[in-house]
Amino acid sequence: MFAKYKKLREFSLREAGNASVEFVFMLPLFVIVFVSTFEVGMAMTRLTMLEHGLDSTMRVMRLSTGQDYDHNDVRNMVCDNAGILKDCTKHLQVELVRIDPDDWVLPADFATCVDRASNAEPVVTFRQGSEAKANDIMHVRVCYAVDPFYPTIGLGSLLETDDTGAMHLVASSAFAQEPE
Repeated sequence: MFAKYKKLREFSLREAGNASVEFVFMLPLFVIVFVSTFEVGMAMTRLTMLEHGLDSTMRVMRLSTGQDYDHNDVRNMVCDNAGILKDCTKHLQVELVRIDPDDWVLPADFATCVDRASNAEPVVTFRQGSEAKANDIMHVRVCYAVDPFYPTIGLGSLLETDDTGAMHLVASSAFAQEPE
C-alpha cells in the first residue's frame, strides 16, 4: 500500500512538463487581453473617424449659410469624411434638431440608430436651413451601428449591443445658425 503512495509522491515531485502546464493556463489570458485590446482599439478608431467625419461636415454646414441639406446629403458627407466606416451610408443615422436659445429644450439623451433587423427607417427630426432662424443652435447627432470583431471573447462580450449584435457608436455636435 505504501508503494502506491510512494509512486504517487514521486510522480508529483517530477518537474517535467511544468512549462506546458503554465502555458496552458496563461495562453487563454494572453489571448483575451490581446483580443480585448484589439477590439477596444478598433472601436476607438471607428469612433474617432466618426467624430472627424461629423466635425468636417459641420464645418461645411456652418460655412455654407443659407444652403439646405437633407438627411442623405449630411449622411453622405459624414461618411465621405469618416473614411474607414464600412457600409457607412447603410448603417449611419443622422439627427438634426433645432434648439431655440430662448427655451433650451434639449433633445433626448439617447440616439436613434439604424435598426438593421428592419427595412423601415426610424423617424428622426431633420430641420435645417429655411426652418431654422438666425442664431438658433443646431444639435447634430449621428449613430453608426457596427458589429464587434470578436463579440464573444474578452471585452467584445461585455459591449452593449442591439438585437442584431451591433454596437452603437454615437457622435454629436452643435453649431449656431448664422444669419444670411
